[in-house]
Amino acid sequence: MRILGIDPGIGTVGFAVLDADRGRQKLVGCGVITTPPRTQLSSRLDQIYRDLQELITQFCPDVMAIEELFFNTNITTGIAVAHGRGVILLAGYQAGLPIYEYTPLQVKQAVVGYGRAEKRQVMDMVKRLLHLQAAPKPDDAADAVAIALCHARSATSLIQKEMRFDPCSTT
Repeated sequence: MRILGIDPGIGTVGFAVLDADRGRQKLVGCGVITTPPRTQLSSRLDQIYRDLQELITQFCPDVMAIEELFFNTNITTGIAVAHGRGVILLAGYQAGLPIYEYTPLQVKQAVVGYGRAEKRQVMDMVKRLLHLQAAPKPDDAADAVAIALCHARSATSLIQKEMRFDPCSTT
């Protein structure tokens, strides 16, 4: 299964492509989509949408895994990120990808084994699980890798197979 992991944003969108097969995961690639600051929101959304379509065409993922929004102080930033997340979901939907959403707590639990893990712990486990020399950079790309890993580990769990249970799908 090829997973496109997405860490949504408006200025920076992290992405990761991960191949998962029989409990083994291999990082195919990761990076960020960036949009220029002080540009109209509609222009930034268009760029995110077009770049994501290009990634989907280039890597042909089987599924998309995306982090759910979590913001606690800056509602204005949260709304802009929500717009970005909307065009990301639209691009995945239009490409016919099943879309799975995970909370930050679920990502940490799946990658580290502890839902309240610190960011450095998550990055260390990403590096270890994928046998990388260093954690992916920048942080948004590393977060996308963690989201893809979360899906890889969740999608192959015995609970999901036995119960045919899909707790994170938006479809």
